Amino acid sequence: MRCRHTSHLLVLLVASIVAAGLAGAPATLPDQEGSLKFAVIGDSGTGGPAQYRVAKALADARRSFHYELVLMLGDNLYIGSDREDYRKAFEIPYKPMLDAGVRFYAALGNHDDPKERFYKGFNMNGERYYSFRPQPGVRIFALDSNAMDRAQLDWFEKALADSGSDWKICFFHHPLYSSAGRHGSDLALRAQVEPLLLKYGVDVVFAGHDHVYERIKPQKGIYYFVSGGAAKLRKGDIEASALTAKAFDTGNHFMLVELAGGVLSFEAISDTGAVVDSGSFTLR
Repeated sequence: MRCRHTSHLLVLLVASIVAAGLAGAPATLPDQEGSLKFAVIGDSGTGGPAQYRVAKALADARRSFHYELVLMLGDNLYIGSDREDYRKAFEIPYKPMLDAGVRFYAALGNHDDPKERFYKGFNMNGERYYSFRPQPGVRIFALDSNAMDRAQLDWFEKALADSGSDWKICFFHHPLYSSAGRHGSDLALRAQVEPLLLKYGVDVVFAGHDHVYERIKPQKGIYYFVSGGAAKLRKGDIEASALTAKAFDTGNHFMLVELAGGVLSFEAISDTGAVVDSGSFTLR
């Protein structure tokens, strides 16, 4: 476990961008024994061909990178919430991972039925917001960005305070920072949530909603990723700005992440298996 400095300005980004076009390339993360390995998908639940292509690439990646869990960034079911909808947009496309014991953890998006929180496969345990500790020294927080009320903010602050010096990773649907044209940064949500992220030293935030990939330059020491292209795609929607470290809006994608000691490594991978972004960062 690392020691936390009072300022995240000491966070250093060591990013190596891997050129697109490496179709079928295996995951190249460190893949250390005992590390926390997970995948990230956002805006995935269409039940359509793009979702199935990404799901196949996600399953293929696990042959060389044995991630243990998947974070779902909302809009998990666009097509409805009947039993058959769960089958078509979750159980069938992700069957290889589910059969292997991979656990999926969902946050609610604006196209989701709040009743999804009771679906066993999403591991929400009936809650709109929750946290879990996948291994010692790491705490992951799922928020409901559709309704950021006082009760949720109070819960979030207490959960952050109780987590101590753990790595703190958050995921929810609406991005606090985004350069996409369709939605972009949610300024109202940022005003509510960012003070707590800063006060309690959150390290990384994953969000969806914009149907693109974007790695944001560190904002006040926090790393933000927009990953909303696991089934939907809005081509050409990125309007590169001062926020943008790397963007991809010409194909669907998912992410792989590994946390080992004080280093977090990541890859963004297209539905063809091309690595479109990669890098790592650490706290000192």
